[in-house]
Amino acid sequence: MSIRYEYLESIDSTNNEIKRRASDYLKPWTVISAGTQTAGRGRTGHSWESPKGDSISTSLFLRPLLPPEAISRLTIIAGMAVASAIEKLYPLKAEIKWPNDVLVNKKKICGILSELFFTGDGEKNVVVGIGVNVHQQDFPEEIKHMATSIDLELKEKGRGSRKELTEGLWEEFERLYKAFEKTGDLSMLKPKYNDRLVSRGERVRVMDPVNPYEGICIGIDDTGALIVECDGGDIRKADAGEVSVRGIYGYV
Repeated sequence: MSIRYEYLESIDSTNNEIKRRASDYLKPWTVISAGTQTAGRGRTGHSWESPKGDSISTSLFLRPLLPPEAISRLTIIAGMAVASAIEKLYPLKAEIKWPNDVLVNKKKICGILSELFFTGDGEKNVVVGIGVNVHQQDFPEEIKHMATSIDLELKEKGRGSRKELTEGLWEEFERLYKAFEKTGDLSMLKPKYNDRLVSRGERVRVMDPVNPYEGICIGIDDTGALIVECDGGDIRKADAGEVSVRGIYGYV
């Protein structure tokens, strides 16, 4: 594998740019980054703010030889890659809110959106998009209690580098991906992921659209599902939906 980097000053979305160019002989392991995005999106469809020159907006193009059920695990790998890169580069502790929100000081610093799509020839493709707050000093009132940036957390200890962190996180992703390809599951990162899991041992609420439930977060299994011990001792696994964590983002 050899990562190729491209940089654009402005684009609607780095994910969209990769999807547009995927049919035009775009090589796997191409990374497209941008100084600003005008239409960035997060995992649950919310917009992702991308102020010019302040944040990382970057996406990777893959053509993985993986079964469809394994594709969703790439998002968890991306979260681990970002957390690992932050800690390698800066004197900060990075945690994860399942499945892939990266937190520093219990505030969100990173958003990730992985998408499976098909080109006209029927080829299966994946784009992994990552946004990281780097230089922001302030946030809109509605999110300032739950968002942060590298520079805000470093304070007098220094300043983040968008280029350095972009390259660092994709190098970490490549390392984890190589191990993942051999098994197709997350056994190789599960222990370290669970160590970073901010809600591990805490009470969580799983917002299942049919039957929401609460319990104690145990960690993830080899598929990336969240294991929750419900009141009464029943064990349930959350494969989708949003997990609300008491004390994080003001969730109940």
